[in-house]
Amino acid sequence: MEHRDQYVNVQEALYRLGGNKDLYMRLLDKFSETDQVAPVKVALGDGDLTQASGLAHSIKGVASNLSLNKLAEAALRLELCLKEGQDHSQAFTMLEEVYKKTADYLAEL
Repeated sequence: MEHRDQYVNVQEALYRLGGNKDLYMRLLDKFSETDQVAPVKVALGDGDLTQASGLAHSIKGVASNLSLNKLAEAALRLELCLKEGQDHSQAFTMLEEVYKKTADYLAEL
């Protein structure tokens, strides 16, 4: 059974931010303002795998910093598939699913 902390680990993030909950909430709000996955989908649709890989890398970094751990893992998986020239369809689908679930958990905070 999956747990919210696998998607949004608030305690881990607060530790990283020195306990500054207001800062964390502002960062999460900024992250949630735009669909992070849509540009990846566009790049993949355009066949621009280099851009898609770079966007996945960016999602991974931001998600890691915000302790959105499942999202960081999914973005890393897509990034590696793209860099290694592997079929990326399953990895992208996973990224979309994890992003949606993460967004749902963020909406609860």
